[in-house]
Amino acid sequence: MYGFAADEVEVHGHIELRTTFTDGASSRTTSIRYLVLNAPSTYNILLGRPTLNRLGAVPSMRHMKMKLPSLEGAVITIKSDQKKVKRCYENNLKTKRGVFSVTTRPLREDGVTREEITRENRPEPAGGVVEREIGGKMFKLGQSLRKESQDQVAKVIARHLDAFASTAVGMLGIDPDFLCHRLTMDPKTCSLEKAKIQRRKASGHLREIQYPEWLAKVVLIQKANGKWRICVDFTDLNKACPKDSYPLPSIDALVDNASGCKLLSFLDAFSSYNLIMMHHRDESKTAFMMELSCYCYKAMPFGLKNAGATYQRLMDRVLAPMLGWNVQAYVDDMVVTSQQKEQHVADLEELFTMIAKYKLKMNPEKCVFGMEAGKFLGFLLTERGIEANPEKCAAIIAMRSPISVKEVQQLTG
Repeated sequence: MYGFAADEVEVHGHIELRTTFTDGASSRTTSIRYLVLNAPSTYNILLGRPTLNRLGAVPSMRHMKMKLPSLEGAVITIKSDQKKVKRCYENNLKTKRGVFSVTTRPLREDGVTREEITRENRPEPAGGVVEREIGGKMFKLGQSLRKESQDQVAKVIARHLDAFASTAVGMLGIDPDFLCHRLTMDPKTCSLEKAKIQRRKASGHLREIQYPEWLAKVVLIQKANGKWRICVDFTDLNKACPKDSYPLPSIDALVDNASGCKLLSFLDAFSSYNLIMMHHRDESKTAFMMELSCYCYKAMPFGLKNAGATYQRLMDRVLAPMLGWNVQAYVDDMVVTSQQKEQHVADLEELFTMIAKYKLKMNPEKCVFGMEAGKFLGFLLTERGIEANPEKCAAIIAMRSPISVKEVQQLTG
């Protein structure tokens, strides 16, 4: 007998097993004859085409599902579990030793080659977004949600409008007694728009200082949305501070936990770092020069060496009851995940109650609620699992083959 790689495999015989197919609602039990082979494989059991035809099963590689009729006439839907498949594949690789031979195969398991993958047949996010005015602010909701579900999500947002902020004015920030940013100094190392500075002073993030211990320069950096951000060059200050080794979450683990959910809501904090206050003894170290005066930060600014670690520490404390269960958070990027669509409203209510307790503020322009698919940390999350981000793949797909020696050299660097 020959296997998938056209090599001979040893057959030890066959075994008859009663196999049950179920999705939790309906089930079907039938007797199937399995061949027992002496061959390495990622999977322990494979169903052949004769069995699939006898069951009347219809598999779909794209949707990672298989449907078959039950004896009562119901439809049984078998879903793929990406976590178990990945774990099975990794365990299989650990047991293999020696040199692997590389052969040319199609790009995907269903036989679709690179040339056939176009924007028309590439998986896309399931539905767009619709803008809806709630309490005088515009919010983005998933277009695929039913009218009743959209109304329920809108009611949750309306009850927690104080969890969102559009300007820095009036932001109280995190209680310093709960968490503030400290600068641990190494003992061995001892023209900006006026309107922006005025807004920062009004929000309570800045104060004037006359005798700063450290003094830095400032620059204006244009963001992707066309707005400007004040950036202070803390290079010298960062050199004097040892690294805070607080661990950031594993991106792979976060994406795996967020994949395969029915509904997703993506949230982004407003001026996230400025929500954390500087320790009063370290405010003067964040001083920067202006045309007529010098200012220092009362709130934690962008650009500090350990600002990301401090903010992740805040997220781990504030969202501790929800992290890894129905919320995934990487610094200021958060996604609310629900295994069932009916549970999503309750998950959002729990999150808003949690962040209101610690006075966190969300940015309504960057929040999207009730999506069946969306981007998180550079990956496209869908009910089917993790898929390639079309925007990330567009440059590779559109890239033409080199036609000269010079182009080949440029491609290989």
